Amino acid sequence: MKIHQHHAWPLNLEEAIAIQENLRYQVIPSDQLPQPVQYVAGVDMGFESNGTISRAAVAVLSFPDLQVIETTLAYRPTSFPYIPGFLSFREIPAVLDALEKIKITPDIILCDGQGIAHPRRLGIASHLGVILDMPTIGVAKSLLIGKHEELPDIKGNWQPLKHKGEIIGAVLRTRQGVKPVYVSIGHKISLPTAIDYVLRCTPKYRLPETTRVADKLASARSSK
Repeated sequence: MKIHQHHAWPLNLEEAIAIQENLRYQVIPSDQLPQPVQYVAGVDMGFESNGTISRAAVAVLSFPDLQVIETTLAYRPTSFPYIPGFLSFREIPAVLDALEKIKITPDIILCDGQGIAHPRRLGIASHLGVILDMPTIGVAKSLLIGKHEELPDIKGNWQPLKHKGEIIGAVLRTRQGVKPVYVSIGHKISLPTAIDYVLRCTPKYRLPETTRVADKLASARSSK
């Protein structure tokens, strides 16, 4: 997969905030998906050598049958500290390295993290989507910001996730009897469509199959 361009990576928080404030306005919250969608991908991260080495994993699955088609790993020195709200600066450089190695370009990338459900509306899924200019979805395991109503314990049920009067995502039940996931727009996709694809990628477990495969690759012999 060819990575056409990306911005310079920041050296401090002030530069990182400026990048987020600039890129947030480039997020497209409407469906611009290729038809038909044939491949979905998951990206995930692990870290080695006490966090000094980033290990990025990409898994490409066929859609809708969710068979693993291609996987890859990439390593690079970690260049940004762990700071909540700024994880994309720590993780995306290695993710881009891994994406450059895959031969099949996915139609949608599902990220293990937030999209616009972020204080500055630019979590890792949105950040990556804008850089790549392709559809992305944030599927996070935990809540970063926002509030929601109680969610019924029925697969497929969801509640809007709201922050400062704005719907920034959805709390989605992907499996009965387990914690929900937090879905938000990454780029070039609407929230209803994002929810639909997340549900279609979670036929059995809480997390999308894309995330599960990428997580196994990223976590092996590493500490996240």
